[in-house]
Amino acid sequence: IRRQRQMCIRDRLKLTPWIFLAPGIFMFCLYVIFPIFQSISLSFYDWDGLGEKTYIGVENYIELLDDEDFYTSLKNNLIWLILTFVAIPAGLFSALFLNQTVRGIRFYKSLFFFPFVISQVVVGMVFSWFYDPTNGLLNQMLEGMGFNPVAILADEDYATYGIIAASLWPQTAYCMILFLTGLNSVDPEQIEAGRIDNARGWRMLWYVILPQLKPATFIAVVVTVIGALRSFDLISVMTRGGPWGSTRVLAYFMYEKAFSEYGYRMGYAAAIAVILLAIMMVYIAIILYRMYRTEKGV
Repeated sequence: IRRQRQMCIRDRLKLTPWIFLAPGIFMFCLYVIFPIFQSISLSFYDWDGLGEKTYIGVENYIELLDDEDFYTSLKNNLIWLILTFVAIPAGLFSALFLNQTVRGIRFYKSLFFFPFVISQVVVGMVFSWFYDPTNGLLNQMLEGMGFNPVAILADEDYATYGIIAASLWPQTAYCMILFLTGLNSVDPEQIEAGRIDNARGWRMLWYVILPQLKPATFIAVVVTVIGALRSFDLISVMTRGGPWGSTRVLAYFMYEKAFSEYGYRMGYAAAIAVILLAIMMVYIAIILYRMYRTEKGV
């Protein structure tokens, strides 16, 4: 009887976590996993969102291969991916600067933290005013230095980079928070051992501090990749994909095909969504594989 009780208690202990996780797993499957498979299925149909669905196989994907707007959006997404990684070292050095015990440091932390808590729409509006070619602060500074004003958001060569610069402001703040949290868990004994071994400056950072920040770095990289690939709100607020479609990314291109005035092509938009998901999964898989190899010391 005693053995049966122990087995019963053991079974309950195994079952209890799943009981608590069940609501979250159900909601995740309902609102994340199921829509993913629904989008994959929809990408094989021609559908305007209201009428009957017409099965067309892979024609949406074939059409994508001949769509110049798709390649423009894909190129811009790659630019976003490369340049938004600047937020990770910027967040790290901001965290190192703020991880001090000096007077007024909490006030400075709140100033650096502020961009993260405001809406992306507000960020887009602020930078739109900042880039304004007539009264914007940027062009006033350029004129003060003797340069001609530049219409950043109206120029095909600069608009995408101007939006990415705006996105780096809140993204750097988020990475800074992650690294500040990681710095609080750094082992002071390892820092002291590094000092005894004459590790200073960059050597201390590279060999002692950064290895202990791997969990924070991993989260920062994943969140930055996902944020770069799903960028939409800043583009919608600042340029609406213009000028002449030069700032489109896949997420905004998908929105245009699904809901714009000349859109209502739900199947085609779903095909774009599937391509975007595939790119995201490839990048995250590469990151996970590299982290796994690093942990195993391969």
